[in-house]
Amino acid sequence: MLARYHELTDRIDAFFARVAARHAADLRCAAGCDACCRTRLTVTGVEAAAIRAWAAARSDAERAAIATAARTDDPTRCAALDDGGRCRIYDARPLVCRSHGVPVRMRDARSLPVVHSCELNFRARGPAAADPDCILDQELVSTMLGLVDREHTSATGAADGVRHDLAEVLAALVPEAR
Repeated sequence: MLARYHELTDRIDAFFARVAARHAADLRCAAGCDACCRTRLTVTGVEAAAIRAWAAARSDAERAAIATAARTDDPTRCAALDDGGRCRIYDARPLVCRSHGVPVRMRDARSLPVVHSCELNFRARGPAAADPDCILDQELVSTMLGLVDREHTSATGAADGVRHDLAEVLAALVPEAR
């Protein structure tokens, strides 16, 4: 059921690898850099299901550590971020996390296309100077994720288009002791 989602994450990962290979000097993304993780995230239903499936294959102790950390109510950071600036669920991270840092084409308030990237990346020439096939089209990615999520919700009977607080998804990996 998650096959299409994993195909999409594989494509985004390959895209990121292409950008990193061609524009290594412009990227500061690396393990321990958590500038993009200083926010509270929501995920689609299919992303939540993929995280749960990934977590089911982890040890009880690892799931418990992730769930306990996620219960810390800190709206200024991602619930998956550890104290060392690393992602606790890196292999199952949501699509937005997989694409963060690369140049992204999106629409501004006037609906005009603009290219953005993490403020730490592409500082010399700006993200629009990246090779054209190294600029991610956010509208396309969002549409593809929406279609995959709709397929997932249709198959599972879940409500369509619902976003899930990542902290709640992670906290629910292990029920709290009463």
